[in-house]
Amino acid sequence: MRAATTKTTCPYCGVGCGVLIETDGTGQVKVRGDPDHPANFGRLCSKGAALGDTIGQEGRLLEPVVDGQPASWDVALDRVADGFSRIIREHGPDAVAFYVSGQLLTEDYYVINKLAKGFVGTANIDTNSRLCMASSVAGHKRAFGSDTVPGNYEDLEQAGLVVFAGSNAAWCHPVLYQRILAAREANPAQRIVVIDPRRTDTCDSADLHLPLKSGSDAALFNGLLAYLDANGRTASAFVADHTNGAAAALAAARPMTLARTAEACGLPQADVLHFFKLFAATPKTVTLYSQGINQSASGTDKVNAIINCHLLTGRIGKPGMGPFSLTGQPNAMGGREVGGLANMLAAHMDIDNKEHRDLVQGFWHAPAMADRAGRKAVDMFDAMAVGTIKAVWIMSTNPLVSLPDADKARAALAACEFVVVSDCMRFTDTTRLAHVLLPACAWGEKSGTVTNSERRISRQRPFLPVPGAARPDWRHVCDVAGRMGFAEGFAYASPADIFREHAALSGWRNDGTRDFDICALGTLGDAEYDSLAPVQWPVTGTAPLGTGRMFGDGIFFTPDGRARLVAVTPRAPNNAPNAAYPLVLNTIRVRDQWHTMTRTGKSARLSAHVFEPFVAVHPSDAAQAGLADAGFAEIATAFGTMLARVRVAGDQQPGTIAVPMHWNGEFASHGRVNALVNPDVDPVSGQPESKHTPARLRRHETAWQAFAMTRQAVDVPEADYWVRGREAAHWRLEMAGSADAGTFEVLARRMLGADLPGTEWLAYRDARAGDFRYAVIRDSELVGCLFAARGNRLPARQWLGGLLGAGALAEADRRSLLLGRPLQAGPDPGAIVCSCFAIGENQIAAAILGKGCRSVAAVGRELGAGTNCGSCKPEISRIVQRQAGACGTKIDVPENRQMVDASP
Repeated sequence: MRAATTKTTCPYCGVGCGVLIETDGTGQVKVRGDPDHPANFGRLCSKGAALGDTIGQEGRLLEPVVDGQPASWDVALDRVADGFSRIIREHGPDAVAFYVSGQLLTEDYYVINKLAKGFVGTANIDTNSRLCMASSVAGHKRAFGSDTVPGNYEDLEQAGLVVFAGSNAAWCHPVLYQRILAAREANPAQRIVVIDPRRTDTCDSADLHLPLKSGSDAALFNGLLAYLDANGRTASAFVADHTNGAAAALAAARPMTLARTAEACGLPQADVLHFFKLFAATPKTVTLYSQGINQSASGTDKVNAIINCHLLTGRIGKPGMGPFSLTGQPNAMGGREVGGLANMLAAHMDIDNKEHRDLVQGFWHAPAMADRAGRKAVDMFDAMAVGTIKAVWIMSTNPLVSLPDADKARAALAACEFVVVSDCMRFTDTTRLAHVLLPACAWGEKSGTVTNSERRISRQRPFLPVPGAARPDWRHVCDVAGRMGFAEGFAYASPADIFREHAALSGWRNDGTRDFDICALGTLGDAEYDSLAPVQWPVTGTAPLGTGRMFGDGIFFTPDGRARLVAVTPRAPNNAPNAAYPLVLNTIRVRDQWHTMTRTGKSARLSAHVFEPFVAVHPSDAAQAGLADAGFAEIATAFGTMLARVRVAGDQQPGTIAVPMHWNGEFASHGRVNALVNPDVDPVSGQPESKHTPARLRRHETAWQAFAMTRQAVDVPEADYWVRGREAAHWRLEMAGSADAGTFEVLARRMLGADLPGTEWLAYRDARAGDFRYAVIRDSELVGCLFAARGNRLPARQWLGGLLGAGALAEADRRSLLLGRPLQAGPDPGAIVCSCFAIGENQIAAAILGKGCRSVAAVGRELGAGTNCGSCKPEISRIVQRQAGACGTKIDVPENRQMVDASP
């Protein structure tokens, strides 16, 4: 069968990479980057490269479910429509809510927003983008009068200085990070500064890392603003002609002298001065900021403190300069365009503006327009808890893992009278509490558009048949709307119909007064929509090919056309560490996982780099708590507790800990870190404080640890701690317990299926030493094993995994199983560093020492590691340097670049 190639868009971060999918009709797909897409030019990160691993049907929701039982679509849709209609009739429209996601396509987002705000008449619709980008939205609107990202990705390559603020782009936006590194290789004069409390992989190529005190970003940028003014680096004409508020912003900033800034941030004055001088001396400066800025109870002020520095120096709207928000989700920006947030209307209009409300209502012919902002994410679930919201429809997200104080959110959802969930997966923490489940299409089956961080709209095209009874999300909404009496307003035949209406609304009575305008796309035919090339909005009659940059003319979308500098008074996080909770908990992301692992958890290679949730602890804090590396710790805050492996990490600041946010209840027993997170929110944006929760650590003693590897997924046992995930040819389950595990053999027999016909049972028992090893062989092949021991005296997992996929076992392999170590296996590859090619740390060390590989590039030539997505290059660099220090060998690693003395 002839292969077909589909151009589509990656469903992960906001970079919005183009992807080429090759299918041959057998269900197998090949994934590669689209060399023609202007976001990535063919490059993919480890997650994007592994997309083919995530499209299987295992775990899919393939039919509607009502009250736990399979149902027809008619029964399910009637139940949803009747449930929402009854509650609206009895309690009013604000008794219902909708919680949606940056994983939706723009067309899905548009119709659910239209149903909620224009036909139900409630603005109780919010999105998980509230948890990652709301502060950026609020900061943009305060400064520019609109939620506008001024620049584009080319600016990152043209800049003389790139500042990463609260962004670990090397892991979270790796394709952009690699573009920047490639640009610096071509232009060695480019400088990189990283502002982050942690030393992350993004620091690997930085000229300066400022490990500022958690929460002190606004103080740093206020100090920079005062320095720029005091040293004559103000763009006086631009400020006078195109801005307001400079005097007030400077008055608020001037108390932050160099000394006070350094003290507030916990930094050496010399490093702060280096940063200030470099910023002052480099006209082409881009400041990239992400969750470390946004996820704060003062996130909006932090965003405006950054923007103030660019406005004061006129560094906006021109090549190579500007503030730049790195979006977290693939379509967070598309959701903002259609009014997916509770305080917005479609087409970037404002719900608190009567003229805008009337305009949208008239365009939609809407019967019941919401006239005020609705409840934002955290408030929405609080309202469920007290019964104010009695029905909720959740689409394409897992809030019981991602919301702060997640256990409280779980209790709220459990108390809600009527819960509907549209999802592609049958079992998540959230779907388990639904009264009605609607099966949605997954990424490879959906058709529509997404918008990336640089305002670029790209097509997402399906390449797989729709399985079972699944339907696209927009269809769910339209079918329910029709049953609620709104059929005329939702008579769409395709995503193209929805997109044309969305585009037409953006230009309706616009005349250049609103930033979001794609009216030139409102007349696309179906074939033109299908072939739509990536394009940056605005797309209008005067800019039919799109718009690369905004504000180059100095005209903004405020009533007077001037940008606003906002007076910022830095404030510390509301909850300071105390005697009961002396540490600061920061939630982080790991390189190869995505959000709550619903998709990436299916990929063995993505789980290889970091298999278990962990807590990163500074050595001094670990010693004080009696924690050992690879041991277990209980992490507690005022909101909840969890268990995690300990990583003693010198890149942590003393007094701080970091925990990844990905693990959910399907993959780990106690891995939901957001159950511990402070639900305090920014008063302007409503975004929660996810980077600063007072916490404490306590060593968790275990009487035993064990792991099992099986061809098929198995039920987890009763244990203090368990984590499960995919590996190459099998499932792996890590376990630990503080109580007596009873008879391990009973556990092993049940888990491994030892009593099935045709099985051979291997067992080794040493009760005195506490060592137990069990294996099941069928047709001469290993189908499962379980190893248990006191403490952590367990063998490496890699060679056992190899046996599970190796076919018939040799006699030496059988003896290896009982001995707990390989007899004929090659060297242990070590912990996986390069997920793309499954290259481990020990292999890299061997190439350095044995093959003379003295640089990251040489390691790549020898092993391939780092030559695909490049995400692992910083880790390889550290291994190269570590081996150099261990053996005294001269290694060709770049020396730290010296900061220029850029005295103004």
